[in-house]
Amino acid sequence: MVALDSEDDAIQRGEPAPDFELPGADGETYSLADFADCEALLVVFTCNHCPYAKAKFDELNHLAGAYDDLAVVGINPNDAAEYPDDSFEAMQDLVADGTIQYDAYLRDESQAVARAYGAVCTPDPFLFERTEDDFELVYHGRIDDALNPDDEPTEMEMREIVERLLAGEEIDDEFRPSRGCSIKWTDD
Repeated sequence: MVALDSEDDAIQRGEPAPDFELPGADGETYSLADFADCEALLVVFTCNHCPYAKAKFDELNHLAGAYDDLAVVGINPNDAAEYPDDSFEAMQDLVADGTIQYDAYLRDESQAVARAYGAVCTPDPFLFERTEDDFELVYHGRIDDALNPDDEPTEMEMREIVERLLAGEEIDDEFRPSRGCSIKWTDD
């Protein structure tokens, strides 16, 4: 397992969120329009098996439950054929048993959505603000300051940025790359 940092070739601040239409672990299909009532949208490329991603389940659950105007959407792009723990069925199990309580946990089987966002690792979080027309990126960076799965965070960075965003403040924080396992791309 190699820890990777999210990279600069991802979508940039001010750019719109690439749309998607993906199946959710709850049996529904979701697109950006399903979250249009929210002031903010946190899209996190994540998975079931990566220790870095698993270490952030609780904080992402907290974010999903604590803020009515924030939607937390997990998207699992990993190759489930090579990594069966990341299968759609395993995602459904984690939602059913309450391990994952995001607003939606989606499967990116084709990996097209992960590529459109420029995601490279799990977890790789992108925070968007709703505008009149769409969602625009305000922050691409880590969830907290714990750089390893066994570390305890001392700063809940994403939570603080979300609170400032929902309070109407401009977000101009320097992006602090997330760290995690590489996305498990299918062989092209």
